[in-house]
Amino acid sequence: MRGLNPYLRELGPTLTLAAPIIVGQVSQMLISVTDSVMIGHAGTVPLAASSFGGNIFGIFYVLGIGLMLPVSILVARAHGAGRPGDAAEYLRHGVALAVCFGMIETLLMGGLSLMLDRFGQPPEVLAEVNPFFLLIAGSLTPVLVYLVLRQFAEAMGHPWAPMVIMLGGIGLNALLNWIFIFGHWGSPAFGLAGAGIATVLTRTLGAIVIFEWLRRAAAVRAAWPPQWFGNYSRARFAELLRIGIPAAGMLLFESTAFAFSSVMMGWLGAIALASHQIAITCASLAFMFPLGLAMATGMRVSRAVGAGELPRRRTIAFASFALGGAIMAVFGLLFLTFGRTIAGWFVAHDEAVVTLAAQLLVIAAVFQIVDGIQVIGASSLRAISDVRIPAVITFAAYWVIALPAGYLLGIRGGLGAVAIWSAIAAGLAFAAVFLGWRFARLTRIPDGRAA
Repeated sequence: MRGLNPYLRELGPTLTLAAPIIVGQVSQMLISVTDSVMIGHAGTVPLAASSFGGNIFGIFYVLGIGLMLPVSILVARAHGAGRPGDAAEYLRHGVALAVCFGMIETLLMGGLSLMLDRFGQPPEVLAEVNPFFLLIAGSLTPVLVYLVLRQFAEAMGHPWAPMVIMLGGIGLNALLNWIFIFGHWGSPAFGLAGAGIATVLTRTLGAIVIFEWLRRAAAVRAAWPPQWFGNYSRARFAELLRIGIPAAGMLLFESTAFAFSSVMMGWLGAIALASHQIAITCASLAFMFPLGLAMATGMRVSRAVGAGELPRRRTIAFASFALGGAIMAVFGLLFLTFGRTIAGWFVAHDEAVVTLAAQLLVIAAVFQIVDGIQVIGASSLRAISDVRIPAVITFAAYWVIALPAGYLLGIRGGLGAVAIWSAIAAGLAFAAVFLGWRFARLTRIPDGRAA
């Protein structure tokens, strides 16, 4: 038991930071769950169209997330080293990067909207998806700005206000969905496009609210930028991108594996695509717990690096590996036991969709543990600025293992949706093993340098 004491001591501070982050992440995901449930009540085809459009959007979104991740790492280091001025500069440069990249991605999605028919989706899905796709494209810039501001607050040790803002976003998004999807309070019934309108409005208001809170918060005043425009540093942008580009690559490899799995589901028909949307929504909701834990772990490891306390990196991360695995084991048990009931919450009157979604949730139960471990491993490695080799590991996991196996078994082999999801599980297991092993190897080096 004495040997466990250092790890147990680190769990308390990590959980204190992680708890509001997890609630915030779950709140973000619950917005997607609310969308899926409310769109599902509008019909199976709108649900399938939201899955297709949302998964393509997800590729652009995770690229932005990856580029913004260095803000939390570098602000946490500056905070650990007692340099609030540096934290302010990382925030200012991060917001500028979010605005520029968000606008570029919105334009790219606008161009892609003219070519969605090339993805081979069912005609009824293509007929529904385009207005929704363009609307959620317009939410990219505000959501990336919000992400930078939220990471700054969390890295400075103030995660509770972002959590409250995200909780408020759930209610606002649900209300706006009710108004615009179904046509209440004098609004036309826009159907799926109404969900896109709700998304844009909710994300824009969230960015405005968190900016105003931070601007007025005395707790972060020393690290709040005295000016926002001009005198940008090329070196600061380079520092952000040096971590952000490989991090974006890692997230891109994973997200595209899920996105193209969704495309393959579309080749199998609207039932498979709608079932996939239900299962991936549930698995993603569970994933928010280790993701929030991973974000807190990365910030604490970064602070330890900034403070020169290198031996603590290993105990902080390993304690989180164990806790993340335990949390995901609980979710796996829930999916195994109540999978069919959960699927029925989304589409109560389509037996084929419920049956297939329940089968996919059984597979999700199997890969929950490795999914939790791999995200904590990736975050811990980013915190010590090790991003290139992890990017190669992630590429191999999803583009060498998951996608080819899913295509060969699920599409060419005729084994269908279950085989595609089994291939994703294999990729996640590969990533978990090798990311965890690499962090363990690097933190054994006496001088603490990443190889």
